[in-house]
Amino acid sequence: MLIAVDGPLASGKGTIARYLARTYNLPHLDTGLLYRATGLGVLRAGQDPADEKAALASARRVTAQALTDPELRSARAGAAASRVAAIPAVRQALLEYQRSFAAQPGGAVLDGRDIGTVICPQADVKLWVCAPAEERARRRYEELRGRGERITYEQVLEQLRERDARDAGRKDAPMRRAADAHLLNTGGLSIDAAFEAARRIVDAAMAEPDRDANP
Repeated sequence: MLIAVDGPLASGKGTIARYLARTYNLPHLDTGLLYRATGLGVLRAGQDPADEKAALASARRVTAQALTDPELRSARAGAAASRVAAIPAVRQALLEYQRSFAAQPGGAVLDGRDIGTVICPQADVKLWVCAPAEERARRRYEELRGRGERITYEQVLEQLRERDARDAGRKDAPMRRAADAHLLNTGGLSIDAAFEAARRIVDAAMAEPDRDANP
């Protein structure tokens, strides 16, 4: 079973993807961490995330171990990720890592912004997870404040809107809902309610009569 979970920042896609991975006993990859690791690597080298040469070199150094760095969840890593993700060469460099993960025997769950459209268009189930910008900003603000970052809600909302526009507007693999993706709006839902809605979508999709039918 291959499940693709896409959506904008703080929509809940990562939390839902982790839940689905546990529920169906599948490996999970948060593909956004690849771009965060790339962007953070550029920043730590004292370079500009918009510099294609520096960003590409950083992308080629990303390993599974690098994805466990706690700083990847910081606001500065997120902002850098959005900038390096707009560079086609970086996306190409990270493409094989993602597709290899998805090709594991038994399947996998991947979440990001272009899983259902570019990375795994053949996914068995695709979800597009969304929520109003103001609610997503509140979630992100509470997360960052919980980590001790000094930032205001207004700053988070502004950064979130800028990132949404950048991710949706990039020429290469823009963030968009796949035509066959199931919509899951987490606005106003509790975590448990969002989990249950996601599980119902996956179970229903996998139970379709023609899922395993021969052509």
